[in-house]
Amino acid sequence: MDQKVEYKGKVCVTGASGYLASWIVKRLLLSGYFVIGTVRNPGDDKKLEHLWKFEGAKERLKLVKADLMEEGSFDEAILGCQGVFHTASPVVTVLHDAKTEILEPAVKGTLNVLRSCKRNPSLRRVVLTSSSSAVRIRENIDRYVPLDESVWSSVELCEKFQVWYPLSKIMAERAAWEFCKENSIDLITLLPAFIVGPSLPSNLCSTASDVLGLFKGETSKFEIHGRMGYVHIDDIALCHILVYEREEAHGRYICSSTVIDNNELVAFLASRYPSYPIPERLKDLFIKPYYKLNTTKIESLGFKFKPLEEMFDDTVKALTKQGYL
Repeated sequence: MDQKVEYKGKVCVTGASGYLASWIVKRLLLSGYFVIGTVRNPGDDKKLEHLWKFEGAKERLKLVKADLMEEGSFDEAILGCQGVFHTASPVVTVLHDAKTEILEPAVKGTLNVLRSCKRNPSLRRVVLTSSSSAVRIRENIDRYVPLDESVWSSVELCEKFQVWYPLSKIMAERAAWEFCKENSIDLITLLPAFIVGPSLPSNLCSTASDVLGLFKGETSKFEIHGRMGYVHIDDIALCHILVYEREEAHGRYICSSTVIDNNELVAFLASRYPSYPIPERLKDLFIKPYYKLNTTKIESLGFKFKPLEEMFDDTVKALTKQGYL
């Protein structure tokens, strides 16, 4: 055990090599936790090398194989852990039937992890990563009343427009709440806005690639946003640990720094980073409703979000260092 940090116990992070999960692992190690990270292939040295570079990793990180779609696959990783951070999502490469290939794995994977949690007598709390898309896809939004944690996105609207990712988040989160209520598991869910920030894995995930695209003038992914909340990836990692540690934390937590229209975003970026081919306006593909996100619940725990400037400055610095920009 390294001398610098106070040992805080053992926790599990699912999908440990992912964009957000890597930051959670990094922050947990810095905080003094022993981390069991689940990955699909513990022998994939190239994909996992960034995790072993974290401070404390040699002493307090263990990577084990687990598969979201295999019942009991998480038993070994979760047994003996006081906390579980479930961030892993099924990876979908080829879509023949989006509804079954995205929705069913999201729900089944979440329930498989929670069943392993149920079998662990050491468990204190589970923190599940959901999404702000589980609250903001609605009709007839009152522009003067920010959306809070009591609100859920419309399943009917998601099905109508065939937006399967938000629907998968809604269904997985609802399934988690139902299972945890029936089995007396202390569950907290975090609902982050669009995550921006440095990628610790060398290969960029789709979210990080979309942000890189903006700086190369490729804006198609952002044209469909219309209006979106943005949040620094490190803030989301810190929020996971905050709600895990604070006894009074409960329920759902929306995590967002700034909600901004897409044209306001690109105008801001074009002005701040004039050397990149960022357009000053995007096509308005859809008329999206105006909304704000109410973050007073997470802020009441003492959390303060980094501003838009900092999240994009940190991203540009990292993308440049990694040779993407």
